[in-house]
Amino acid sequence: MKANEIRQRFLEYFERNGHAQVESSPLTPKDDPTLLFTNAGMVQFKKLFLGQERRDYNRATTSQKCLRVGGKHNDLENVGRTARHHTFFEMLGNFSFGDYFKEDAIRFCWEFLTEELKLDKDRLYITIYKDDDEANELWQKVAGVSEDRIYRLGEKDNFWSMGDTGPCGPCSEVHYDQGEEVGCGPNCGIGKCDCDRFLEIWNLVFMQYDQDENGTRTDLPRPSIDTGMGLERVAAVVQGVHSNYETDLFQSIIQYTADLAGVTYRDNEEIDTALQVIADHSRAIAFLIPDQVLPSNEGRGYILRRLIRRAYRFGKLMGLEGSFLWKTASKVIDDMGGHYKELEETRDFMVEVVRGEEESFAKTLDKGLEMLEGELAELKKADAAVVPGETTFKLYDTYGFPIDIVRDVAEQQGLGVDEDEFDKFMQQQKDRSKAAWKGSGEKDVASIFQTLLEQDVTSGFSGYETMADQSEIAYVLTPKGEVVDELPEGAPGWVVARTTPFYGESGGQVGDTGSIAAASGKADVLDTVKPSTNLTAHKVVVTEGALKTGDSAFLNVDRTRRLATMRNHTTTHLLHAALQKVLGDHAKQAGSLVGPDRLRFDFTHIKAMSPEEIAEVEAIVNQDIYDAMPVTREVMAIKDAQAKGATALFGEKYGDTVSVIEVPGVSMEFCGGTHLDNTGIAGAFIITSESGVAAGIRRIEAATGHNAVAWLDERRQAAAEAGAMLKAQPADLPKKVHDLQQQVKDMARKMKTLQEKLASGAGRDILSDMEEIGGVKVLAAELEAPDMGVMLKQMDALRSKIDSGIICLLAGHPDGKVSVALAVTKDLHDRFKAGDLIKPVAGEVGGGGGGRPDLARAGGSNAAGIPNAIAKLKELVAG
Repeated sequence: MKANEIRQRFLEYFERNGHAQVESSPLTPKDDPTLLFTNAGMVQFKKLFLGQERRDYNRATTSQKCLRVGGKHNDLENVGRTARHHTFFEMLGNFSFGDYFKEDAIRFCWEFLTEELKLDKDRLYITIYKDDDEANELWQKVAGVSEDRIYRLGEKDNFWSMGDTGPCGPCSEVHYDQGEEVGCGPNCGIGKCDCDRFLEIWNLVFMQYDQDENGTRTDLPRPSIDTGMGLERVAAVVQGVHSNYETDLFQSIIQYTADLAGVTYRDNEEIDTALQVIADHSRAIAFLIPDQVLPSNEGRGYILRRLIRRAYRFGKLMGLEGSFLWKTASKVIDDMGGHYKELEETRDFMVEVVRGEEESFAKTLDKGLEMLEGELAELKKADAAVVPGETTFKLYDTYGFPIDIVRDVAEQQGLGVDEDEFDKFMQQQKDRSKAAWKGSGEKDVASIFQTLLEQDVTSGFSGYETMADQSEIAYVLTPKGEVVDELPEGAPGWVVARTTPFYGESGGQVGDTGSIAAASGKADVLDTVKPSTNLTAHKVVVTEGALKTGDSAFLNVDRTRRLATMRNHTTTHLLHAALQKVLGDHAKQAGSLVGPDRLRFDFTHIKAMSPEEIAEVEAIVNQDIYDAMPVTREVMAIKDAQAKGATALFGEKYGDTVSVIEVPGVSMEFCGGTHLDNTGIAGAFIITSESGVAAGIRRIEAATGHNAVAWLDERRQAAAEAGAMLKAQPADLPKKVHDLQQQVKDMARKMKTLQEKLASGAGRDILSDMEEIGGVKVLAAELEAPDMGVMLKQMDALRSKIDSGIICLLAGHPDGKVSVALAVTKDLHDRFKAGDLIKPVAGEVGGGGGGRPDLARAGGSNAAGIPNAIAKLKELVAG
């Protein structure tokens, strides 16, 4: 049974048993700023488990993309060397959010393993938490497992918690006996050793307690289930192999890479390791880039860079020449693109990114390895056992060497690496420059409304049809979320109405502002938020009287502001389509901000747009506006929307039904925001800036409607003012500026020629200042020279006029810096060398330098030290 079939059987089995089949969330978790990458199936459901969110299902099943390369899951150094360590892996999971509990979880697990996968029941063993008598009884009752095959273990192995506080509970693991030949000896057994004989394949977490700060556990009102089974592990068991790398998930890539390199798998341990590293890292690379992670020196991008560079080096060890990882990553897409559609959609972009990174690293790899080999040779001579962290950091900082490469090379020569010292140097660098990654969690207002969310409070939204509506105030809250009966005059707080026309901030669109008026009082709405999909809350300050729970109220959205926001939001969809038309399908939305004053759109693209590309995109969007096309909104089943070709936005979560915004023939996207009825209402579109915000992420800022006209008016006024100053019409300004620039360049050339002539003339004068010290002619003088080039010309003029001697010229500049030039004639080289003399001389002006025996140069930062520098030279010559 192939891995694809195992995955499909798992998802279909749980779907038949009432579970919603939920797509994998991205490898970059959107709602959890504590995580670098998604590392477990439950990550996308965290808010459901915490009661901060509600969805239209209470059972779910997924095949979740996961990556573990940091923190307690730092597996990178073992990847490729052991049978089961991986960076990227798939976690099959089934989840219950307050629905079924232990009995059904155990039944589903046993039924799937023994009936769907046909695993031998006699090879399956169970571990439970030591005090979980209920699980012990259920495994015997539901699955028929005899008690002697059930092992009780402690908290370290069989108790799970989300953190120091919060949901937690016992867990139960299913182990598969791979046979005595895999074991470690007579003492081999569950809970006794860490060998692979009894292989853990499935973990069932029974989330039944809430733990407080004191460690006290109380029963959760709605116990839940979180399970995880690694696809790679269960595939190895089903396919009867003892290493995950021998499953079809890896063998296709391994054999492909072996053919590229002209080697054979399982002939040589070092070659096997290299092939396994490349296979594993190729999978991670192929999945990270579609999830908008691109190579960089910080955060997630640095992890990707490490993986590419580590795999690239292992390829070189096998004799692979040129770029090859883009080929192995493409092979991953061939194998897995059927289930993960995003891989195929971004194939060309992925190839471009990986090939570029390989070519960049190739330029420094040989130099870095040469330096490393030299350092290791010196260390071995000194009988050192460890590579200093400073050396490792220097390789990273100079040649982009990840520590993994240093560790791999050092281990081959019997040396360790001082990783603690390396970490200190890395931390110092991070302290000097602000870290780019600060987490990816969105603004979390859910905690303020925890009480309402736990009670399943919802509110209706009428804002698609109207901007003003009559409703009832359902809840009034203080700024911190405490439910109260009323908010008095002058008080800030939150208001939840039964129905509202106000749009709550979500999907990149800002929240509405406006007013609420009731018989008892009035309030200004400063912002509107969405703590959950079906709950909208208004941030208010009471301006008159009081707002009370139960009051009938009139909710009025600021119409001008909303309309301006809608212009920008609809135009964002047009912009997205235009970018893909001009740049390619890889130009996908990576974030947006849609407000009344402007729109900001981030998209994936690895280089700056050219002026021609910007102009073309702008023209396409404006043509879509001029064509005055209808904009339609339709609510439909998500499967129907996908079949229709609607685009889902990266990282967004969708329920069974979705809102689709369509501009016929131009754009069709999942979107819950508010939009124009017709593109013509946008008026006009102007791109105001295009810039880079991260590796491979570009940003366009733009204006529409009145804001576009205002932006153009500002530029027109500026052009008129510049024209008046330069006595030219605005249309003639480019030529006028070009002519002025040319004049400035001509004047600069003439000035430099005059300075050189003056310096040459001054040279004849200062020769009279030459003195004899210890039988050596010495000329040390301060002069005026705009730069080192002019000073060296003067030095050449002076050297041509003497047969023997030492000349030192120094010049201070307006910015406080100092230039120093020093020459020694050849007949004096047995006593003095310019490169040796200049160092102490330059030290007197706060600098340093070097050069040849006949001529040296230096720079300094302290012009006040020039007299001391002259004195220092004379002192050195005098001996």
